[in-house]
Amino acid sequence: MQAEPKTSLVGEEYEVEIGPVAHGGHCIARTSEGQVLFVRHALPGERVVARVTEGEEGARFLRADAVRVLEASKDRVEPPCPFAGPGRCGGCDWQHAKPGAQRRLKGEVIAEQLQRLAGLTPEEAGWDGTVMPAEGDKVPVGQVPQWRTRVQYAVDASGHAGLRRHRSHEVEPIDRCLIAAEGVSELGVEQRDWSGMESVEAIAATGSQDRQVILTPKPGARLPIVELDRPVSVMRVGEKDGGVHRVHGRPFVRERADGRTYRVGSGGFWQVHTKAADTLVTAVMQGLLPRKGETALDLYCGAGLFAGALADRLGEQGAVLGIESGKRAVEDARHNLADFPRVRIEQGKVESVLPRTGITEVDLVVLDPPRAGAGRKTVEHLSSLGARRIAYVACDPAALARDLAYFRAGGYRVRTLRAFDLFPMTHHVECVAILEPAAKGS
Repeated sequence: MQAEPKTSLVGEEYEVEIGPVAHGGHCIARTSEGQVLFVRHALPGERVVARVTEGEEGARFLRADAVRVLEASKDRVEPPCPFAGPGRCGGCDWQHAKPGAQRRLKGEVIAEQLQRLAGLTPEEAGWDGTVMPAEGDKVPVGQVPQWRTRVQYAVDASGHAGLRRHRSHEVEPIDRCLIAAEGVSELGVEQRDWSGMESVEAIAATGSQDRQVILTPKPGARLPIVELDRPVSVMRVGEKDGGVHRVHGRPFVRERADGRTYRVGSGGFWQVHTKAADTLVTAVMQGLLPRKGETALDLYCGAGLFAGALADRLGEQGAVLGIESGKRAVEDARHNLADFPRVRIEQGKVESVLPRTGITEVDLVVLDPPRAGAGRKTVEHLSSLGARRIAYVACDPAALARDLAYFRAGGYRVRTLRAFDLFPMTHHVECVAILEPAAKGS
């Protein structure tokens, strides 16, 4: 017998009391029947009417939007962005919250993930519970920091550039993204016709006047002539190979951090907030306190940001090995660090390359893994190398907490943890954890 199809609850409305914030840009509530709701556009303590956007009868949880606020939190503000709100642009999660409240909510998420996945209190993690704004990001209520140096625009059927709606392929046409850095906004991408394109990524470097757009055409479509309000180099994503190819101009942008210039090619990874690279290098170096002549690993090293900062401080007798999976990023890192003869960059996945290096001991480690984290196998390997300090840069507090639990099993404890609001208006947050052998702290 076939199971009866479950009844969709999309569109159903519930009047609910909003509970605590959860990881992912929403808060938790329950229907009168006890079913869990993940509610966006709400704040803890509010009473709202929540309309279901995903889910069915008997599901473990439902997703919903707060479509009417019956009792508002004192932290609520009118969203500064006209495109924010239920069913609209999905790029921001907390436009409706005061800036200080956003940072508080992110702190609560970090604390909850540390406790649940690593069994750590803030005190045990050496964290004071605060999420620090980046330099220049403390703006009055009703204003938005312009921080995002890379914006991926989707293109709708009429050729208008916009941003995707939350958990949807639908495009919200916009005339300006408030969180976009000035260098992106001044290109005027939203005012152009992009017919035939799937997406347009705009990049504005922080250390130079370099501007770049990366076009992804629909199958069989021809590239438009790109004329924007500022000079740009143009790249395209190949239909067959998915690679990024130069159309005209430089195939890279020049970024600046820690007193050095870094070439970043083909839309390669670079921290997206204007101040993020310098903020994170400072936090990592203050935590590691590198000494002349030490050896270090920089894992998931991208264009070589941390490897360069380490090499600079370790001196001529020091040595750094960077590992990165992206072929173009490895080329960039080797170019960027060519003036350091004792820096080596290996290409491949960390979990594959690290065991093959034959390294059995190291003084310092920096790892900045992707959102999924480093994972048990890599953490176990790192724990065996006897580093006196490890700096873990994390863009996801859940992955960080899981990996910290693995590090504890491998004999490491968290010495300090710092959190930075490098993604204002969104639920994302960056953390830097400094670890040391547990025996030192006992």
